[in-house]
Amino acid sequence: MGPFTLAVETKSSSKASSDVSNRKIHHLQLEARKCFASVNMEKEKPFDFLRILFEGIIAGGTAGVVVETALYPIDTIKTRLQAARGGGKIVWKGLYSGLAGNIAGVLPASALFVGVYEPAKQKLLSLFPENLSAFAHLTAGAIGGLAASLIRVPTEVVKQRMQTGQFTSAPDAVRLIASKEGFKGLYAGYGSFLLRDLPFDAIQFCIYEQLRIGYKAAARRDLNDAENAVIGAFAGALTGAITTPLDVIKTRLMVQGSANQYKGIFDCVQTIVREEGPPALLKGIGPRVLWIGIGGSIFFGVLESTKRYLAERRPPPSQHSKHD
Repeated sequence: MGPFTLAVETKSSSKASSDVSNRKIHHLQLEARKCFASVNMEKEKPFDFLRILFEGIIAGGTAGVVVETALYPIDTIKTRLQAARGGGKIVWKGLYSGLAGNIAGVLPASALFVGVYEPAKQKLLSLFPENLSAFAHLTAGAIGGLAASLIRVPTEVVKQRMQTGQFTSAPDAVRLIASKEGFKGLYAGYGSFLLRDLPFDAIQFCIYEQLRIGYKAAARRDLNDAENAVIGAFAGALTGAITTPLDVIKTRLMVQGSANQYKGIFDCVQTIVREEGPPALLKGIGPRVLWIGIGGSIFFGVLESTKRYLAERRPPPSQHSKHD
């Protein structure tokens, strides 16, 4: 009986060892696949739309106001460079012109963007395969940008008209634009704005999220504020450089006013290239990359810090929900 018992124990041990090896391999495969999923996805928790929406609105609004206040002069210089035709001179005074009115628009626009982006991202990540998380981030960024454009465009029109010296106050700008150009004047360049901002939002947030996922997987820990800021700066600067021609077109269409120098997006491109040459489509690329690079650093640093602050102050789940 001795040898028989030994044989049984050996087979059992071999089988157990095989099971352990299989579980380890399966676990490693799951970990490899998780590298492509969002670091914010926690599938064991239910999808809480209202909480995600609320936290996104607070975090987005805070980040947007901080960035706009800090970097507004650089944005003003960029706008004046792009609006100058031919060899026009740049005015260096009044670099904070229109800031108060712009913040009044940036606060709800940023809050709306992140408030829409965060729940859309979470929902799409639960629907998309894990290896297609980048498409979830791209789509969520475009959806957030489309929602925010309803506030962003009038804000941008008023801001850029003030930055180029056409008006001295935001209320006057809104009143005069509406009276001379109608309500549609506040949405001048809307098509070019979407042409620039939807790709920009989608690409920037996709790059940012994917870099965070890769960095977190490599570091095997949560990222700190400084690391989030560096990743945000890189994502912003790269996306800003890529979309500069779209930004030039958008600026020209928005600041033309009732003069109607350009008949549309394609006419604007043709006119700029014909009269000023192709390099004119890259006007303001230096200030734009600097502004968006620094802005991305501040925005994403503040965004993640605020999200973490709100998450730490969530009420603990009830005992009832735990048993459920």
